[in-house]
Amino acid sequence: MITIYHNPRCRKSREGLEILEKSGQKFETREYLKEPLTEAELDTLISKLQIAPVQLVRRNESIWKENYKDRDLSDRELVAIMAENPKLIERPIVEKNDKAVIGRPPSNIEKIL
Repeated sequence: MITIYHNPRCRKSREGLEILEKSGQKFETREYLKEPLTEAELDTLISKLQIAPVQLVRRNESIWKENYKDRDLSDRELVAIMAENPKLIERPIVEKNDKAVIGRPPSNIEKIL
């Protein structure tokens, strides 16, 4: 099953959703701001993305700049921060089986289809 972690207010996320819709494949949409990811779910996604947790953080968000920017944070702390503040998670993320991609640019999504 394909899952898109989606924020409807984000243009890139809407573009990613459109790519999935046009693909004709079945998928589910999870609006992660309404239904936040747990730390365990974030750990799984980060593993599938094959990135470090800091690479999933939206570092231009005010929450990040005001509270975390200049702190030396462990991977575990970063995952906890993203679980508490889902707005900090890059978007969209598309997950399929044992792989995931960040849809920035949205064309990255085609790699997983």
